Amino acid sequence: MFSSAKNARWMVFVLMLTLLVFTASSMVFGYVDKDSAGDQEKEAVEPLPVVGSFDNLQKLVEEYTSQGFGAGESLEKSLAPVRAMNQMAADTADTAQNSKEESYSTTNIQVEGVDEADLIKTDGKYIYQLSEEELLIIKAIPANDMRVLSRIDFSDQGFCPGELYIDDRYLVVLGSNNNNHNPEPLMKSKANVSLQPCGKRELTTMAIVYDISDKENLRQLREIEIEGRYLSSRKIGSAVYFLSNRNIAYHYSDSDEPQLPFYRDSAIAEEKISVDYDKISYFPGDIYPAYIMIAGFNIDKPEEKAVVQTYLGNGENIYASVNNLYIAVSRYEENQALIRDSNFPDSPSGEQTRIYRFGLQDGEINYAAKGEVPGRILNQFSMDENEGYFRIATTTGDMWRSDEYTSKNNIYVLDGKLDIKGKLEDIAPGERIYSSRFMGDRAYLVTFRDVDPFFVIDMKNPENPVILGKLKIPGYSDYLHPYDENHIIGFGKDTIELKNGSNDDSQAYYQGLKIAIFDVSDVSKPIEMCKEIIGDRGTDSELLRNHKALLFSRDRNLLAFPLTLMERAENDNDSNRKLQRGSFTFQGAYVYHIDLDEGFKLRGRISHLEAEDYLKAGSHWYNSELNVERVLYIDDTLYSLSPRMIQAHSLSDLEHINTLPLQ
Repeated sequence: MFSSAKNARWMVFVLMLTLLVFTASSMVFGYVDKDSAGDQEKEAVEPLPVVGSFDNLQKLVEEYTSQGFGAGESLEKSLAPVRAMNQMAADTADTAQNSKEESYSTTNIQVEGVDEADLIKTDGKYIYQLSEEELLIIKAIPANDMRVLSRIDFSDQGFCPGELYIDDRYLVVLGSNNNNHNPEPLMKSKANVSLQPCGKRELTTMAIVYDISDKENLRQLREIEIEGRYLSSRKIGSAVYFLSNRNIAYHYSDSDEPQLPFYRDSAIAEEKISVDYDKISYFPGDIYPAYIMIAGFNIDKPEEKAVVQTYLGNGENIYASVNNLYIAVSRYEENQALIRDSNFPDSPSGEQTRIYRFGLQDGEINYAAKGEVPGRILNQFSMDENEGYFRIATTTGDMWRSDEYTSKNNIYVLDGKLDIKGKLEDIAPGERIYSSRFMGDRAYLVTFRDVDPFFVIDMKNPENPVILGKLKIPGYSDYLHPYDENHIIGFGKDTIELKNGSNDDSQAYYQGLKIAIFDVSDVSKPIEMCKEIIGDRGTDSELLRNHKALLFSRDRNLLAFPLTLMERAENDNDSNRKLQRGSFTFQGAYVYHIDLDEGFKLRGRISHLEAEDYLKAGSHWYNSELNVERVLYIDDTLYSLSPRMIQAHSLSDLEHINTLPLQ
């Protein structure tokens, strides 16, 4: 019996020692979870090299300029915001709203379980809104008793709030600290390149965390600040991740060593902490004179140190799943930038998209893999993660060409190491991608030049994606949103096709805003089952550029979005007149009833502009503080929000209930 107890203790000791060694190895090397990429075992990831010293940084930047990059290329590129399918719910997720049990709307996101920051949020009782340079907390119910409970003014703090997150107890405001940032201009010389600081004044990105248990007395808990311009963010559970991009300005004159990037975490100290060269990693073969900084923290643990990582590089789009963050960067092959700048007509673009994957877990960030695909991407919806595979849609070439280098569209499937495992290339030559959406085993592409080909693509076999069917219709879609697993809503523009003078060539001209429902029940023969054209040429909506502006609930048959309406006179029907913009007639929210039987039925329009504003308006309109930016619902009340006002209407008949001025 004694021997058995001794053996048991020994086994426990060995187990703990093994766990300790494994944990230490993970911290040093990082690991790829091969189970999510088709294999069962874990594989060690080779760590990225570090810059190490200023001299090495100088050499790396010289490598960048020697490859022909930089001529005419701006260092002010930023990551676009910028979400992947949760593997279990990717097919039919109603990403705009919560489930039936919840009685209020949430931000329209790309990936279930991965929240995206927005300028307005609600928890079903209160509305949290960033209005100009203020944070407002509004008591929203009952609607006839709306009032502002708290107001935090940032205008005298040098902080410009941009987006926010909310949780049961906490609120996070993300924005920029702009202290008259004045970067050195980018210059290129054949001589040796020297690095310069970006000026003495700093531009930083900051997250401010508040305890909102008492809505009338918010308590600030901490600040996390990283150097550079705000790029994007995600919230997964209680973990918040945000990114910035900080340029390294340089020119050919001798100078002092540039200032190192820094961060500040008030959970540690109020002082700034410099990131030394041996803490700055870089991607071999992909050098760019800027820093990407990624910060991660757990809002449930305000005393816990934030994780901050710094990389030499840049990016354009990000995508996040529950477990991974992807940064996509458009690059040209070596010397191709110089070829294009020299206007060689017969040269291919050589454009590539490089992807970097970082593992995410409870605020921790670990570099995991690097890959590359031909072409350029459109936005975050060009990317997706499903059952361990990363899918990406790209466009190569140029639409204006008619030779083998004309534009073509492609889909690539990459494994956990970001190696290409499957591809579908040369889709719709002469056109480019206007929108894409991945949904489980399918992908949907909209390409456009004169008409809108809507493609349905089978993604069941990652090694062999194939086109199942396509539909050609006038117009195009800028954004695709799932209605259910067999129906997709498209938001874009209607178009007309007109001949160019006496030539047989024709050209498409956009008209009013178009919304349509595509039926893909028969994947080989997708159909446009219904459509709605709103306004004339010039009609616009933020939804065409920002999916967060959409309010959609299939359960409530509700569709709403902000819109600026431009209309021509009723007798202006001839085709030449259709090339002219309409005149401004409305700004506000369009509210529709939507279902598969009747399609779109306009229920009403809500505007914050008074009759006097419309009388004063000429043919155009501007970014007024009374422009409706978002629409949301709580229980049976619909709320429209502008920087100056909140209006509440009955969801059943849109009858006005109350108006709350915000200033």
